[in-house]
Amino acid sequence: MIRQLLPGPVACWDSFDDHRPAAVHRAEAASVRGATPRRRQEFANGRYCAHRALRRLGVPAAAVPAGDRGAPRWPDAVVGSITHCRGYTAAAVARRTDVVSLGIDAEPHRPLPEDVLEFVARPDERSRVRELLAARPGVHWDRLLFSAKESVYKTWYPVTGRFLGFQEAEVVIDPVAGTFRALVPDTGAAGPGLPGALAGRWEVGNDLVVTAIAVPAPEGER
Repeated sequence: MIRQLLPGPVACWDSFDDHRPAAVHRAEAASVRGATPRRRQEFANGRYCAHRALRRLGVPAAAVPAGDRGAPRWPDAVVGSITHCRGYTAAAVARRTDVVSLGIDAEPHRPLPEDVLEFVARPDERSRVRELLAARPGVHWDRLLFSAKESVYKTWYPVTGRFLGFQEAEVVIDPVAGTFRALVPDTGAAGPGLPGALAGRWEVGNDLVVTAIAVPAPEGER
């Protein structure tokens, strides 16, 4: 599912199956030592997809351990993102010469609990979501908003090294074009090559909501 949301230089792999927790590199296994069986399985699924996405990119499938805040530590010349929810896992990777940063997220296509929406959404976002739910009830726009904000964070953090709260970014969803824009008011905190407005795409299918952002490298650096 994730492939159609990302530009050509990005290599992807997704899976609807579980994969053996033992099939991870030793350096990766240390990242989930002492974790619950479910967390180890999620981690194994993510690394399975990550290794295959790296091979598809033409990069040796080196270890991808967890770094700060659990973010994947990719090979030096690579940027990437991993997502997993029940029944689905995906990874996307690109060369730094092509993409500054990228973030992907998948969520079950279910309504978001009201208390969660209040926590993650700004007042204007909540109003827009309720309008969309009334006008276009075939999509759980509240869950889509949550997923888009997850993709924003996964794009933002590897570049800036700074935590970004849910309400620090305002997401505007285009329900027709299948796109969204994330406006980050604190543009001075953006890292090199990372704009204050991030453009993403979304898709609903297979009982999932999937979102993705890829920030292209400046023309002179490709």
